[in-house]
Amino acid sequence: MKLASLFSGGKDSTYAIYKARQAGHDIGCLVSIFPKSEESHLLHYPNITSTSLQAKAMKIPQIVYHTSTDDPETETHELQNLLEKAKNDFGIDGIVHGGLFSDYQRMRFEKIGNNLGLKIISPLWHVDQKDYLQELLESGFKFIITSVTSAGLDQTWLGREITRQDVEQLVKLSAKHGFNLTFEGGEAETFVIDCPLFCSPIGVVQANKIWDGYRGRFEITEAILEKQC
Repeated sequence: MKLASLFSGGKDSTYAIYKARQAGHDIGCLVSIFPKSEESHLLHYPNITSTSLQAKAMKIPQIVYHTSTDDPETETHELQNLLEKAKNDFGIDGIVHGGLFSDYQRMRFEKIGNNLGLKIISPLWHVDQKDYLQELLESGFKFIITSVTSAGLDQTWLGREITRQDVEQLVKLSAKHGFNLTFEGGEAETFVIDCPLFCSPIGVVQANKIWDGYRGRFEITEAILEKQC
């Protein structure tokens, strides 16, 4: 099938593209809505403007839209309009997304799919969380933490590229503090800087680290493709 990817630039949406391609699907376009703020329940916030560089690295066209509201019903309506445009412009048959456990997101995506006659592909649904993180690294995915909002995750995680040792530490912290190991509850956000889908790694040239004592953000202000594609 030809699919549109609901793309945030994080590990899950990027790996979902990777798995969909492995299954023989074609990714016709990336669909990214830039939320008004980090209060969105449906969309990702930190560094989403840098997804254009990831789209370039994957050589996949991207459709973007800047929403003016955090209202979930309005966000859903705007996402449906964007996917209808993807269907008309790129001839997509379905949607791939990187949801793991969020019934809230899945139900909204399925509603949109039903309305538009598009199939929903969820290659990461209900994976084992620790196995999934290890599989990401074994598959050649490199990603950094771009926000933290949970007890147990301090400012030292901001901007950190996750390693196998970090996964083991996260397993222990998750068990102690009760946060979702894959961060699907918003406990942290990620940004992929390299993977087998990319023609070039992404280099972060400049970034600001913001920490308020409990939560923080790693805001990328300048990034580049490290080699010409």
